[in-house]
Amino acid sequence: MDWTFIQQYYPMYVTAAGLTARIALYGILLSLLIGMICSFIQYYRVPVLRQIASAYIQLSRNTPLLVQLFFLYFGLPKLGIVISSEGCAVIGLAFLGGSYMSESFRSGLEAVEPSQTDSARSLGFGKAQAMQYIILPQAMAVSFPSIAANVIFLIKETSVVSVIALADLMYVAKDLIGLYYKTDEALLMLVIAYLVLLLPISILASILERRLRHAGFGD
Repeated sequence: MDWTFIQQYYPMYVTAAGLTARIALYGILLSLLIGMICSFIQYYRVPVLRQIASAYIQLSRNTPLLVQLFFLYFGLPKLGIVISSEGCAVIGLAFLGGSYMSESFRSGLEAVEPSQTDSARSLGFGKAQAMQYIILPQAMAVSFPSIAANVIFLIKETSVVSVIALADLMYVAKDLIGLYYKTDEALLMLVIAYLVLLLPISILASILERRLRHAGFGD
């Protein structure tokens, strides 16, 4: 193991980790928004929009992120739509993640007994109030483990964005291996970088999940 090489090039991984984290953050936030909108559309069975949301979910879940990125980065310019590499990566993650988040939210909403809504309405809550104060908190607690798993999944999926010329963690690792043939050192730094990004999120999600269950939510 060449520790001098590691010391010399680890700053490149720090910079790449920042880019990876930024892409993941924006992609995850957008996927949460898309997922919540689609889940409400399906939960309330909105005509036409429900069919559109279902078609989007099937398309997103059954096509690889790599293909989606190629379409965004190489296909859209043929139609006169040019998006930056980082923009394509964020949109691709949001498009993929939105379908998974939608299913997580929907399962949480459907896990809440209909009697909860009836009870809330009998107490004078409006439809929106019942959703905000009664249904949604319970649904979020139920779907939290699935949402946390999706967040980790999407962060790991950022390893694909190097194919559209983004200097993320995977791009840096492959670049150093190709230039210097330091495979062990490059991969060691890659593994450490992903652990630094993912391990705190995994630990925090586990703690929050235990607290929700201890409080009586999500049972």
